[in-house]
Order: sequence, then structure tokens, then C-alpha cells
Amino acid sequence: MTPSSADVLFLLLGACMVLAMHAGFAFLEVGTVRSKNQVNALVKIITDFAASTLAYFTVGYAVAYGTGFFDDASTLAIDNGYELVKFFFLLTFAAAIPAIISGGIAERARFYPQFTATLLLVALAYPFFEGIVWNGNLGLQAWLAMTFGHGFHDFAGSMVVHGFGGWVALMAVLLLGARRGRYPHKDAVAAHPPSSIPFLALGAWTLTVGWFGFNVMSAQTLDGISGLVAVNSLMAMVGGILAAMLLGRNDPGFIHNGPLAGLVAVCAGSDLMHPLGALATGAIGGGLFVVMFTLTQNRWKIDDVLGVWPLHGICGAWGAIAAGIFGQAALGGVGGVSLAAQLIGTLLGIGLAVASGLAIYGGIKAAVGIRLSEEDEFMGADLAIHKISASPRD
Repeated sequence: MTPSSADVLFLLLGACMVLAMHAGFAFLEVGTVRSKNQVNALVKIITDFAASTLAYFTVGYAVAYGTGFFDDASTLAIDNGYELVKFFFLLTFAAAIPAIISGGIAERARFYPQFTATLLLVALAYPFFEGIVWNGNLGLQAWLAMTFGHGFHDFAGSMVVHGFGGWVALMAVLLLGARRGRYPHKDAVAAHPPSSIPFLALGAWTLTVGWFGFNVMSAQTLDGISGLVAVNSLMAMVGGILAAMLLGRNDPGFIHNGPLAGLVAVCAGSDLMHPLGALATGAIGGGLFVVMFTLTQNRWKIDDVLGVWPLHGICGAWGAIAAGIFGQAALGGVGGVSLAAQLIGTLLGIGLAVASGLAIYGGIKAAVGIRLSEEDEFMGADLAIHKISASPRD
């Protein structure tokens, strides 16, 4: 079917909503990190988006979909420029990868090595997995469909986007090591409380609102739009909030990450589940975030500042598996999904993300280093890198 001008507008509005989510990523990080690293959080998100755009336009989109943008403008404008707007929409997904990672490596990562990692991730690593799942590259989807009756289903990117970004982030965090002073000795954990709960909440709300563009507009045409996706997103968001509220004992950091955990989890099956299944998916996601964040920070001493591995890596993997559970017709879902295929696709995504994270961040660490000096880290990334603080009084 030839896309219409209405489809172009539909997808453009979706791209703008997901673009706004990057402000959410920025303010979530600003509110969570210490005040001496707030400027760095803002600068990283916007410059990584610019790097992502160049990488995805020149290389990444072609890796995923086999189509580039080096024809003349009149050719690119065919079908009202639908392919260009599709690129814009999918770019906002691709740029979420470095935005996710940014929160994990906050407060001690060097600027240009991270910028370089963004270029490599968005040009090569992420589009490789994206193309396998969403464009049928390498024949994996065809094999899964032949073997299990259905391919790997990820409607809006629980695993393709969030899970992939979260597992890459874990590798980056492990290679960087903990912030100095975070774990002063074997049995001690030094708390670094959020610098601004209002900014953290603003980031969470911005992400939550934009997520309805992320999920609903993943239909990519007006004919494909479904109110089921919208309501499932809403129910998963609510489930995440309530689970984080109960398990997190009213902690505002957990509560405001709860809707994000629920929304990460429901992306994959938001077009398949019954709203009650989406509520359960989101509630389990919210619970997983609280439990796994606490374990990583306190027991395993993994200094993932915003908890992006629990939020995106764990909840993203859960969401892909949940699509194979709550998407089943026996549980009120639409059907047309295989749990076995969901498990295989999830494991593949984790494996590729781990390999990509180790290769890219490990290679950059060996070549030029990825961590600020002890003096710069103590001073804070704002003054060390950007020569200015978030507030004149700092």
C-alpha cells in the first residue's frame, strides 16, 4: 500500500513525541546525578543525539533496512517523503541507545570517548540487531516462523531498543568501574542521593507522555493505529507505578521510575495483550526494577547510576518474554506469538548487546581510556569538561 500524506503526518507527530522523550532522558539524569554533573548530563544527551543522527543517516539505516539517502531530493520526496519521516521516527529510537547508556555511566565518563562509542553503536551495532528483527535480515525471523509457527515479536522495542541499550550499558558500567567513594570498603555503600527530585520527576513525566508516541506510532501508518496499544501502555504504566510504590516503600526515585519500567516492559506486546495482561506486565516490570536496582547497587556493588540495566536491560528482556505469555489467546491476548521464539530472540539480543558493549567500550578503553581522572571526577564533569556549573552559586 502506498503511504498517504496523512501517514507522513502521523509518523512525523510520532517522531516529534519520541524526540521529546530525549528531554525526559536528560532531566531524569539531571535530577539523579549530583549537582556538579548536571551540565554534563544535559550536554551528553543533546550531542549524542546529533552523533546518532549522522551515524544513522549515513550508515545505520542502510545496515538495518538496505536503503540509503544519497539519491537526489526529488527521489527522496516520493510518497510525500514518507521514507525520510520513517527514518526520523526510527532515528529517535536509535538515539535512545546512547541516551540509556548515558545514565549508567554518569559522573565519571570522558566526553569524546562516549561520543565515539555513540557513533559506533548507532551506525553498526544497534542497526544490525534492528535489521534482524524488524527487517528480516539474515533469515532469523523466517527460521523462527518455520520452526515455532511465529517469528520474534517486538512491536515497539522492549528488546530491540531498551533491552539492547540496557545490556550495552551494563558492559560500559562494568568497564568503567564504580564512582570513587561509592563503595569505601567491603561492606559499606556511600549514598549519593538525587540532586533534584523535581527534575527527576519532570524527566519521568516527559518520558511517560512521549512513550505514547513511541508505542502507538510504531504502527507507522494511520490504518495500523490501535487503541489497544494506547490503553495497554496506560495500564502497564499504572502497574509499574503501583508496584514501585509498594516495593519501593514510597521512595520518589523508585515511584517515578516505576512507570518507565512498566512502559519498557509493555513495548513488545502492547499490540497483543489484553489490558489486564498489560497491567500485570507493567507491575512485574516495576517490581523487577526495584528489586534489581537494590541488588545491583547494594549487594553486587555495580555503580549503575540511574539503574539503566535493571530498567531497560532487565525490564526490556522481561517485556519481550511477556509478549509470548500475555499475548497468547488463552490469556486474553490476540495470539499469533510463540514463547519459544520470544525466548530465542531475547537471548540473541542480550548476546549481541553484550558483545557490542565489550567490543566498543573495551576497545575505546584500551585505545584512549574512557574514565575521567580522579581529580576531574572529584571536581565534577561540569567544571572538568564544560568549564561551567549548573548554578553560579556552585
